Formats: sequence, C-alpha cells, structure tokens
Amino acid sequence: MSLTRRQKWRIEKIQNERIFRAEKAANKVENQAKNNTKNSSKEQVGLVITRFGQHLLVESKSGDLLSCTGRQNIELSVAGDRVLFQPLNAGEGVVTALLERDNQLRRGQKLIAANIDQLFLIVALQPHYQFELIDRYLIIAQNANLPISILVNKIELAKNIQAVKADFAMYQAAGYTVDYLSVKEKINIDEFKANLKNKTQLFLGQSGVGKSSLINALIPQLNLRINEISKKTKLGKHTTTNTTLYRIASGGNLVDSPGVMEFQLDDLSAGEILNGFREFKPFFGNCKFRNCTHINEPNCAVKTAVKSGKIHPKRYQNYLNLIS
Repeated sequence: MSLTRRQKWRIEKIQNERIFRAEKAANKVENQAKNNTKNSSKEQVGLVITRFGQHLLVESKSGDLLSCTGRQNIELSVAGDRVLFQPLNAGEGVVTALLERDNQLRRGQKLIAANIDQLFLIVALQPHYQFELIDRYLIIAQNANLPISILVNKIELAKNIQAVKADFAMYQAAGYTVDYLSVKEKINIDEFKANLKNKTQLFLGQSGVGKSSLINALIPQLNLRINEISKKTKLGKHTTTNTTLYRIASGGNLVDSPGVMEFQLDDLSAGEILNGFREFKPFFGNCKFRNCTHINEPNCAVKTAVKSGKIHPKRYQNYLNLIS
C-alpha cells in the first residue's frame, strides 16, 4: 500500500529531527572537549567495543569503558577499530581520530567490523550443512582478504563421522582448515580455545548451527559483560543486536555480529565470484582464451582440472550455480 503525502511528510519530519538531535549531541560533546582541555587527559589509543547510533563504547588500555562521541570530520568507526580518544568527565570522551585498519568486513555496503585476524564459519549436522551456502561465505572472505576456517559443530549427531569428514575433504584440499567439535558434549572445545589466543575473531553461520552456544562456552561470563556494556550505553539488552567485541578469558577477542548470518553475492562481480574459488587460481592463464569464464569455452584449463580430479566437481558445480 502506497503512503499518503501526509504520511511521507511525517516520516521525513521524524528522520530530520533524529538527524538534528544526533548532530546536536555530537556538537555538544565536541564543544565540551574544546572547553575542558585543561581538565581532561591527553589523547589515548582505545579499542571500539560497539557502536550505538552516533555514540561509541571505547575501551582504554587499562580496561575502562568510556561512552564516546566521534568528531564529525572523521569516518564512522565500528567494533574492532583502533581510535584516538580524549577522556572527559564521568566515563565520557570524544574520539578524535580513526587509526588505519588492517582489514574490514562488509555485508553489501554496510561495514560490520574491522581488524579481524580470523573468521570462523560454523556449520552443523543439524541444520545440515549446505555446500553452496558454505561457498558463499568463503567467497566473501576471499575477496575481503580475510583468513577463514570451517568449524563443523554437533558431531555428536553423526552416525558416521568419517562420511562427514569425506564431505569436507574438498575444502581441506583447497587449503581450508576444517575442525570438528561438539559444544553440547564439550568435544574438542579446549583445543579450539587454544587457537583463539592473541587473535580477534568473528563467527559466521546460519541460524541454529550453535554459534551462540559456542560463544557462551568460550565466554562463561558473557551475561556479566553484556550487562556492563548495557549499563554504559543505557540501551539495556538491546545492545546485543549490535556488533560487539568481547574479551575471551582464555585469550583473544570475539566480535559477535548478529547481522552476518547470511551473505548475498549481489554486490560481487563475476570476476570476484571466480576469485573466491582459491583452488582454481593455479590454472588461470592456461586456458585457450585469455578472458575464459571457465563455463562453455573449449580448451579450458579449469575444466580440465575438474576432469583430472585436481578440482572437486562439487566445487566447480557450485561455481556454475553461483555465476549464473
């Protein structure tokens, strides 16, 4: 049903009022920073824990959480960003600069997180893993130049674990690390924890694969941390819908982002989709045609590699499905 002119006017009015309030709050904090330079501390390096609207929750090197507003002339920052900030009064501050990022993860045009060391794609035996969906995540990671590993959860449900491992052999052959665990039965959890130390990681995966259960197993005090963050942001448990960085007691950081359950490839070109299949790359340049798409062209080195077993047929078929 189309909106009436009055409804459209009302929506636009509300949006403009929200923008005005956000700009007013940003100006207030920035003016406060300028007027209190004598009483405030020098700039410090901090870590963005989460963003809520125009505000940021920043962790100082001493572990204190400060509610900050970013200056209007700097780019919006997200969880995982390193920033310069100036502490003010009563646990508040102003972000004055965004430090250079090592990398960033986007979903379409939306920036999700920054400075990620490792992505983990969590799949499960229930709901049963889907190879085409797995390949979508791998393509996104490959084009973002982010390392990604596959984590197969709920292995306690496997009637034949060797058959499961055979399914994932094609990913191991392509150079991906594949680990098997059970959060419910606590199988291989400690070994997995050891791989997270001194790294910042983000978990990907569709609903129901056990992502939340794994996070709770890694961070038993998670509810305490959520309450602490909620108290600072004054948003209650609604904060858990934002991308948020948590410390893992055994070492490392975890970025929890509810918005990355599924990725679409609509924003990727055919070349970027092709780039996502890393095991195809050794054969590029050996085809008869320089602009070979590896679909219908004769004397294609990629298709020859499929026939000879150097590329798994399922991976090649997924490429055809995704490129069409």
